[in-house]
Amino acid sequence: MIIPIRCFSCGKPVGHLWEKFKEKIAKGEDPKKVLDELGLERSCCRGVLLSHIDLIDVSAQFKKY
Repeated sequence: MIIPIRCFSCGKPVGHLWEKFKEKIAKGEDPKKVLDELGLERSCCRGVLLSHIDLIDVSAQFKKY
């Protein structure tokens, strides 16, 4: 639901890169090029950003109880 702060496999911090990644993808840039610019070389870290679906807004609509 919320972007992980660290990569699940290697532990590299990736949470701070989500906003930059999201903005550049929305502008229509190639995801491979964006990930290279952000310095993500490992496939595990790249997968964390590529496979993330932001559902926090959807879940916030429901009541807690």
